[in-house]
Amino acid sequence: METPPPDGPRQPQPYPPQGPDPYGYRPWGHGWYPYNNPAPAPAPVNGLAVGALVLSLLCFLPLVGLVLGAVALGQIRRKGERGKGMAIAGMVLSGTGTVILALVLTVGGAAGFWKGVEEGAREAGGSGSTFSVDEGECFDTEGGSLEGMAYDVDEVPCEGGHDAEVFANFEMAGGGFPGDDAITDIADDKCYTLRYAYAVDAWAIPHDVDIYYFTPTRDSWSFGDREVSCLFGNVDGKSGLTGSLRQDRSSLDADQLAYLEAARVLDEAMDSAPGEPYVEDDLPGHRKWAGRVSGALAEQIGMLRGHEWPEGAKKPVTTIVGDLESAKEEWAKAAKTSDVDTFYEHYGAALDLTDAKKTVGARKALDLATTPPAEYEYEDESEGDGGGGAGDGSGGGVEV
Repeated sequence: METPPPDGPRQPQPYPPQGPDPYGYRPWGHGWYPYNNPAPAPAPVNGLAVGALVLSLLCFLPLVGLVLGAVALGQIRRKGERGKGMAIAGMVLSGTGTVILALVLTVGGAAGFWKGVEEGAREAGGSGSTFSVDEGECFDTEGGSLEGMAYDVDEVPCEGGHDAEVFANFEMAGGGFPGDDAITDIADDKCYTLRYAYAVDAWAIPHDVDIYYFTPTRDSWSFGDREVSCLFGNVDGKSGLTGSLRQDRSSLDADQLAYLEAARVLDEAMDSAPGEPYVEDDLPGHRKWAGRVSGALAEQIGMLRGHEWPEGAKKPVTTIVGDLESAKEEWAKAAKTSDVDTFYEHYGAALDLTDAKKTVGARKALDLATTPPAEYEYEDESEGDGGGGAGDGSGGGVEV
């Protein structure tokens, strides 16, 4: 009788592509844009690590799996091979199996033995996965791809080339397995939001970065796996990245953070656009949206005015505030109109006033990135500090 494995592989779920907007701008929010940096060839998987995991799962030679896992860890450190997760899982499962076997021999009963094996697998798997990834960690995958099934990852320094960088983890609610589609939808929404806390300035994000995620499989769910890991990876899922993308409170000064946080207020309002892309299909919904944007601009203006800017940034920030005041009025007028054409007129005027290029002076003074993301039209934060949607590539998830 074979014991079911404590976890399953991870496979990618497609991240919804961000299509063109009929207004002539890309989706609001921080976008990720490409820069090509080929990843190095992945290191080989340590054979003893594989053997340790296999033997521990079979439960025929539990002590052998424990010994092989310990030897494998030493080889992995010396040779730079992959398979650390398998070696650790093999050791834990092997040790658990040894204890359970001893109990079985003491109290007897085949039924109790197999039940103990299952419980031990759950404890050994923790969240149900043979490996886990932490926020801020960069890693390579077997085969160098974020698409398909992932059984193990190998942590590598973020300064060099790597396949992915973890920017957040979160736990899903318990209960029965919700299905792959439902998990994908949850990962899309949550990871899209969580990235802002990790990478605040979209202008500093390379062109080829997209969002991927590790998600539970049906099998790993049955063993308690509820964790979703949000990742940055190349838009093609294969070319890899170089250098960390982390930009948060630990790396930004107070002036930079104040500027970017003010910009985020407007981003969130722009992200709340109606589901109907054309104004004529939902004028009431677009009018409410225009009201939200006008209110967000008022809040953003207050945040920019309320901060004490360094001498070199005072003039360019003051100029931005003047444009935002005018844009706020245009959005307010759009919110009150009952005519579709008039709505478009005020909408277009507001976007002209908040062209991204108008913020370059302030960004330069604050030592922030000064090159707007590629393919800008009327996109990204209307005062220019945001990006488009989660990349134009097809990000995705990987099941565990």
